Amino acid sequence: MVDNGIEKTVSFNRMVKSSAKTQALRLDSVFHALSDATRRSILRDVAAGEKTVGQIARPYRVSLAAVSKHLKVLEKAQLIRRQKRGSFQIVRINAIPMKEAERWLAYYEKFWSDQLDSLQALLEREESN
Repeated sequence: MVDNGIEKTVSFNRMVKSSAKTQALRLDSVFHALSDATRRSILRDVAAGEKTVGQIARPYRVSLAAVSKHLKVLEKAQLIRRQKRGSFQIVRINAIPMKEAERWLAYYEKFWSDQLDSLQALLEREESN
């Protein structure tokens, strides 16, 4: 380690870049997981309460293997957690990663809010005429 601060700065910059890259990859995996309607439906089901893999698969017209693949994507994004109880795999939601996605989306809210406000003003003007 060099004492003049240069080596310390380089190490710190690598840590910051690594942390930013890790956050970006985590956000990518969350949006990828949420991009599929079946996975969003599974999350909604599991949000109501923990379920076994069999209970999750029941309403879908796909194989258990297909549901398992969806669960792996959700698990990779850390949106669900699995726990083995006897011969059953219990799945429960982990909504914390969605908060990071929500924060990312919140930045863009001003764009659609402004447009909705403009639309409301237009409709109110037309209504008063």
